Amino acid sequence: MTKILHIAVLAFPFGSHAAALLDLAQRLAASAPPGVSFSFLSTPASNAKIFSKSTHSLIKPYDVWDGIMAEEATPQSPEQLIEMFLKATPDNFDVVVKKAESEIGVKVSCFLADAFLWFADDMAKEMSVPWLAFWVPGASSLSAHVHTDLIRAHFSVANKEENVKILPGLSAIRVADLPEGVVSGDLESPLSKMLQEMGTKLAGATAVAINSFEELEPLATSDLKPILKNVLNVGPSTITVPLSLSKSDDTSGCLKWLDNHEIGSVVYIGFGNVLVPPPTEIVALAEALDSSKIPFIWSLPDTMRSLLPNGFSEKTSGHGKIVAWAPQLQVLGHPSVGVYVTHCGFNSLMESIFCGVALIVRPLLGDNMMNCRLVEEVWKIGMRVKDGKFTKCGTMEALDSCLMFSDRGKEMRDNVGILRSRLLESTGPNGSSTQNFKAFSDLLLTT
Repeated sequence: MTKILHIAVLAFPFGSHAAALLDLAQRLAASAPPGVSFSFLSTPASNAKIFSKSTHSLIKPYDVWDGIMAEEATPQSPEQLIEMFLKATPDNFDVVVKKAESEIGVKVSCFLADAFLWFADDMAKEMSVPWLAFWVPGASSLSAHVHTDLIRAHFSVANKEENVKILPGLSAIRVADLPEGVVSGDLESPLSKMLQEMGTKLAGATAVAINSFEELEPLATSDLKPILKNVLNVGPSTITVPLSLSKSDDTSGCLKWLDNHEIGSVVYIGFGNVLVPPPTEIVALAEALDSSKIPFIWSLPDTMRSLLPNGFSEKTSGHGKIVAWAPQLQVLGHPSVGVYVTHCGFNSLMESIFCGVALIVRPLLGDNMMNCRLVEEVWKIGMRVKDGKFTKCGTMEALDSCLMFSDRGKEMRDNVGILRSRLLESTGPNGSSTQNFKAFSDLLLTT
């Protein structure tokens, strides 16, 4: 007899979180037996952005309230949007879960939630069903949040240059590299309190999937296992996207432009659409690109173009290309790209490793500093810009160090090639990520 299962998928609708969770849900749907349905709950703006005609037919989107009152002006900053959304939870999810149950005609049998949404634990207990969590960044940042109370007992902002040696997986990380909300920043902000509560609640999850691969952060993964049940690196989800892209689909013209450049000679710059460096640093980066004459592609939203120096586009048209959007994974995978200038969000890091490209990092927020430290000091696949901020001279120095024609650049590329091989092995038929995904799927679909 076919078992009827209804999986409620709860997304955190900011940054790359919802898209990564949808990638995981698509993989699970593709391996699901008959009788399984997925209700994917996120805000209207998030669902509109990530759902497409190619989304698996077993996954149905449901819109939850984003917390913005109709009579209020739309908040402008990401922090404001997150705060209003968090105030609306969990009631906004409760309402829509009931709606999904009514429409599908099947009670929810399991919750799959972004780890940020720790209240899924309470919802699952109330309905006497399991809760499985998904952590979108890497194991190191999750360890920092799970061990927040332990870290706070030993360190404060006064110890910022000390390494977190009490945890083997974080022994190369300085206190200054930890995400805000662990020991620094506003520890009473809604986001900080949410993350601290999450670190405690995750112990109740049936399993915690991490969007990474075991061979990248083995010690950090080991740090988590005594506290959490079924810690499973199942990623990275990035590799589910094909590197091939037809010329007709390359609406930005990036790939055709790259075809005309030498191997490893081009710099790709992309920070996403959520956070970007301050205006003065955008100017400094532009000045460095202008003076260096190094070929570049810069993915820069149209709203940011006004920050560029007057005449920059014209002066660099011979060696540079500025686009509002780029097929990032395909650009990074092109042989002409030799270095990636990024804020070092975890998805960007995984894409860089997957494509074998060295990194120049300007960390901005969240786990960026931790990732940057690992990139520079542990994996040695890139470097942070001088003093962690773009200046003309510091950026030119980083470009000279990282490109293929430098000894340091060659070393970085050799190191990232080693990690790429480990990533491909982990996601192969018998690899750790493949086996972990099967274990996670079995826990989810046999509830």
